[in-house]
Amino acid sequence: MNKELILVQPYCEDKQKTKRLEQVLATALEGISYKKIIEERELKNLQHKKILFAISQGVSGINLEYFRFLKKIRMDRNLLHGCVAGIIVDGESELFTKSIAREFAFTANMAGCTFPGRPLVEATASLQNFNIQAKNFDTDNMGAYEKSAKILTEQILDFKPIKKKQPNILVLHTSNFKTSNTMQLWNMVKSHLKNCNIKEISLRNGSIQDCGGCPYTMCMHFSKSSNCYYGGVIVNEVYPAILDCDALVLLCPNYNDAVSANLCAFINRLTALFRKTRFYEKYIFAVIVSGYSGGDLVAEQLISALNMNKTFILPARFAMLETANDPNSIHKITDIAQKAQIFANHISQTIQQK
Repeated sequence: MNKELILVQPYCEDKQKTKRLEQVLATALEGISYKKIIEERELKNLQHKKILFAISQGVSGINLEYFRFLKKIRMDRNLLHGCVAGIIVDGESELFTKSIAREFAFTANMAGCTFPGRPLVEATASLQNFNIQAKNFDTDNMGAYEKSAKILTEQILDFKPIKKKQPNILVLHTSNFKTSNTMQLWNMVKSHLKNCNIKEISLRNGSIQDCGGCPYTMCMHFSKSSNCYYGGVIVNEVYPAILDCDALVLLCPNYNDAVSANLCAFINRLTALFRKTRFYEKYIFAVIVSGYSGGDLVAEQLISALNMNKTFILPARFAMLETANDPNSIHKITDIAQKAQIFANHISQTIQQK
């Protein structure tokens, strides 16, 4: 195989802790040419590379060299420009694997890194999180871990950006057109999007019933016809629009450091459609406006739910994050019109074929 990538594996002095991860990497990287980076000082000349990040964490969820990596990436916003990557997190407890992964994915994404759909392989201490994959792969949990890591590695190496001449963009929101800073910011962005088909759907006014956790067989029954037991605007409008779109844009005012209830319900209800259709060829973008702080937490929630779980592509710098509290105060942010234009141009360059 003539494939090359960079393995970034923050150094861990306890070799016993890394033994399982080393075994998994040996399987995943078999036949693949790669360069290994283990110390923060080696993080350089990484632009336009294919990268596998492999993080070993102890019971505390802390790897000191990893945090040095994290700092370096946050201080250089172009360090990973043009990169495509995936993440393996190997833990010694049942906690922290996902939180580390989504924090790291957000940081790397803001530094220019793209993540294909489902870019995370996480292993808790017990490997119980591989129970379903083990059944699907007809193997034990360790075998499922190794197989998942191998698939992820190949996915990174094979990833190619998808562009359309006139892409379809679906915008979902729960905002009031007149008073929402988030909606006003999106309108600034939208004014610069040319040669795109833009469809906006409002999820306001309690029109969305959240997922009720139907039995698997019932969910699968409705999924076969791209349907859901609870019906409504999600089935009638959102499902067809999701299937038709090339990029999904979520407008997210920050509600208590999370997306709004109706947007959360949409994500939960997406499971029925996801059982039939994967979204590996669709991009996710977001406009996030916080009244005070915490926009990064909302962005991480979207990454975890839609990229790591529901397989949407996470393009580099997928989110525009701003802070605006009082109505219409978004317009008072320095250079906000220019920022909106830059984000619009970024969306176009990512999904549009010139």
